Amino acid sequence: MTTEAPAGRLIRSRACIAEGCAFLAADPRLAATLEVTGLPPLRRRADGFAPLLGAIVGQQVSTASAAAVMARLHAAGLTGPRAIRAAPDEALRACGLSRQKIRYARALAEARLPWRALRDAPDTEVIATLTQVPGIGAWTAQIYAMLSLGRADVFAPGDLALQEAARLILDLPGRPDARALAAIAEAWSPWRAVAARLLWAYYRVAKQREGIA
Repeated sequence: MTTEAPAGRLIRSRACIAEGCAFLAADPRLAATLEVTGLPPLRRRADGFAPLLGAIVGQQVSTASAAAVMARLHAAGLTGPRAIRAAPDEALRACGLSRQKIRYARALAEARLPWRALRDAPDTEVIATLTQVPGIGAWTAQIYAMLSLGRADVFAPGDLALQEAARLILDLPGRPDARALAAIAEAWSPWRAVAARLLWAYYRVAKQREGIA
């Protein structure tokens, strides 16, 4: 079951995913989606500096490329704020970071974010705090809130996979933009983060059917 905290409803286990899906299945279109995908995965990650650095590294690159860069950063011992602050640009570049992402990594290291406090902060405060850091936009902050902090009612309407999955599931004439998808997702509250997991799961199934990697 979910845990109620000052921050609101939290997703901690597969039982939480099942509870959210039971709520979402009141919409026949999502119920049909669930029949196709099965219970979507938990997708929980650790919180703190390294996972958020990983989210920055993953911006606008493939999952495989991001994983390779993060593996090199881990091997070099460059996944903590002190190490990032002390490292020369050449060391970060050798791990695969672009000039822009080196700047973002250093900004994150200098931000000294209150990681423990963020665990209990309201969703809006989490997003506002994270997006003050250069290189962290709404999408990155929302993904961190959903997956690293387990927030049950956060959604990432700017995510292209979610937009495409919504188009397919809801039989929309075109892919909804972030504003349109945010409005659609309001009906999925207080389980919007579970809806996101369901849409991601369906997107993967749909792309496999189309033969797209």
